Amino acid sequence: MKPAPIRYSIRPSNPEAHLLEVRCTLAESDPAGQRFALPAWIPGSYLIRDFARHIIAIHAETAGQRVRLHRIDKHTWQASPVGKHEALTVICEIYAWDLSVRGAHVDQTHAFFNGCSVFLRPIGKEEVPCLIDLQRPPGSRFKEWRVATALASARGEKNAAHPHAFGLYRAANYDELIDHPIEMGTFTLARFTACGVPHEVAISGQHDCDLTRLTADLRRICEWQIRFFGEPAPMPHYVFLITALGDAYGGLEHRASTALHCARDDLPYHGMHGIPEHYRKFLGLCSHEYFHTWNIKRIKPAAFTAYNLDAENYTTLLWAFEGFTSYYDDLALLRCGAIKIEHWLKVIAATIDKVQRDPGRQRQTLAESSFDAWTKYYRPDENTPNAVVSYYAKGALVALALDLTLRAGTAGRISLDDVMRTLWQRYGESAQGGTVGVGDEDIRLIAEELSGLKLESFFADAVHGTADLHLAQLLKPFGIRLKCSASSTMPSIGVRTGNEGNDVRLTTVYEGSPAQSAGLSAGDLLVAIDGLRVMPSTLERLLVRRSSGESVSVHAFRRDELMAFSVQLGAPVKDQHTLLLTDKHNELRRNWLQEPSERMIPVSDQAKKSTSTDARRR
Repeated sequence: MKPAPIRYSIRPSNPEAHLLEVRCTLAESDPAGQRFALPAWIPGSYLIRDFARHIIAIHAETAGQRVRLHRIDKHTWQASPVGKHEALTVICEIYAWDLSVRGAHVDQTHAFFNGCSVFLRPIGKEEVPCLIDLQRPPGSRFKEWRVATALASARGEKNAAHPHAFGLYRAANYDELIDHPIEMGTFTLARFTACGVPHEVAISGQHDCDLTRLTADLRRICEWQIRFFGEPAPMPHYVFLITALGDAYGGLEHRASTALHCARDDLPYHGMHGIPEHYRKFLGLCSHEYFHTWNIKRIKPAAFTAYNLDAENYTTLLWAFEGFTSYYDDLALLRCGAIKIEHWLKVIAATIDKVQRDPGRQRQTLAESSFDAWTKYYRPDENTPNAVVSYYAKGALVALALDLTLRAGTAGRISLDDVMRTLWQRYGESAQGGTVGVGDEDIRLIAEELSGLKLESFFADAVHGTADLHLAQLLKPFGIRLKCSASSTMPSIGVRTGNEGNDVRLTTVYEGSPAQSAGLSAGDLLVAIDGLRVMPSTLERLLVRRSSGESVSVHAFRRDELMAFSVQLGAPVKDQHTLLLTDKHNELRRNWLQEPSERMIPVSDQAKKSTSTDARRR
């Protein structure tokens, strides 16, 4: 006999106070006393978030009578036993003021929440189907609100939701429940179809987005990715949930949707020509999160096939799941025609800059960076550039290096594309059932199997070592030259700075730099160089007239103490990389980058016909 579904309800009970009321009802509970827990973290963001800290009131009841609820730890509660046929309900009041893609945010303009931050998990009943009643806030002024989510309507149930309406939705289990973020409000809505799959774009916040342009661009990106892995797509429909703000950037992947934050100026506007850098960056973000539909949501590290939502889930493979995705996000833009090769070469050069500028690449391996994400990557401090390497940025460069190695070593017969598609065929489909995950050596073994190459030394150096990648050598057969030069003629002192009004503060002092040798530290407030005041407008002017090897007198405040330092200036740092084409008709490069002959801009009439938009805009 199938168990009765777990019933949830959620409503913004007091939007002005940023409060949500969330109910969880079990028809049958654990006779020993049902335990409930709220996740400590959200998959895709590897840091303990302790979502339970936002619960400001919680109680349990059955048949209108209170049931004792005992707190076991920071995010777990146990209810006293109730009768066998008595339904048990736990009611939470949650403070929702986390304006991020991870948590919950509610005010009188909208409500957004991820399931991990609001839905209690009845322990031991994670596989029971769920019904979710999404309710509008009380009051007539919210009558125009509607819903955007990839959750399926609970068709056949009383009060089943119609598209974008409040009412009942369903999830197959708890894991599916928390993998569908929800937006409520008066968002702008647009639709398009990619490879027969309906897609929606819901934009919250004030904006002047050219929806026809945006949906046409997204359609091309989505179709390329679906065809890359092979039709049909693994999801029946997909939703881009976008929050437009004054200044923001970030995203979080889900199995049939993504939550995105962007600066409203990042969105395309009517009459915009070409593809400005800010819009390219936003499309790259969309492409990144969409690629995760395959590479992390369905092809998973072995450690993620069954999430432990109460504690850290360690893996050494984030370099492949985030790094490879970072490689393909902008490569997809190039291959589908969104950007030209010169734009893509600048993106790769900027990624090389990012990795090479930080000494942390010489201390931490990619495998270690992946494992330490919980304690280091998501908790940066002033010494992070000296101690940590980004599994996103260096992971993307390793993907590039592996792709070039495979292509050159097999005369273009095998590439990283083949490795990704093999991972999908072997792990993606079965991973949907949560049974098989990618092991630490599986990517290397698949690459060796497909190519016939011996790659132990490549992975030992690139993933488990700290040596720099030989990108210049690898790019040469593809008709691309890697050039490195100094971005400034100014002598170096080896610091990062931040401006505070007319003051300049050191945010990072690089390991082995002239500043570190002189005793300067992160947090020091620069006062003067050779007796002249340091301001954001004068710092470079005070140094550019000097020569490498000269000593300058630096005064700085550390806390409230004035200190003096003698700094011997270093040579200008060669930290700017450029990628140049050395021949126009390189066959290896053509097969690799697959630049289409047709450009996506301007939007074609066919693309316009495939797009529909909702006129309501807030």
